[in-house]
Amino acid sequence: MPRHVVLLLSGPNLNLLGTREPEIYGTETLLEHVQAARGAATERGWDLEHRQSNHEGDLVDAVHSGIGRVEAIVVNPGALTHYGWSLHDALAAFDGPIVELHLSEPREREPWRHLSVVEPLAAARVAGEGGAGYPKAVALAIEAAGPGGPVSDPGSEPQRLS
Repeated sequence: MPRHVVLLLSGPNLNLLGTREPEIYGTETLLEHVQAARGAATERGWDLEHRQSNHEGDLVDAVHSGIGRVEAIVVNPGALTHYGWSLHDALAAFDGPIVELHLSEPREREPWRHLSVVEPLAAARVAGEGGAGYPKAVALAIEAAGPGGPVSDPGSEPQRLS
């Protein structure tokens, strides 16, 4: 029996986690975050695939390759959150739940970070929880993809968007 798969996407500069602005993003590396996310998926009997790229087109291609193959997507788009319309369009073509993930809370930072082009597509949003957000986002994505239906977690806004 094939296993269920959640796709974790990491946008530009996230490969520098652990050394890039640790006062904002912490000292854990992207590999450590991916391992925590993979652990959350494995606990639930799911597989996790991860793709990091500093190029929007690579992330678009990853979404395309997941269509019809993966059940859920967790995406930390990095700076593409604010202007990555081709990523938005690719995610809009995906038929499963999408969870938007951020280590920091963009709404509490510079004004240009307040807009998210992913948010209108997201079943849930996890932001400002540091590394703990990775396993939480995976759990929310799996919950949303499962027989239980849409996500309902009062700690993350917005939950269900029209």
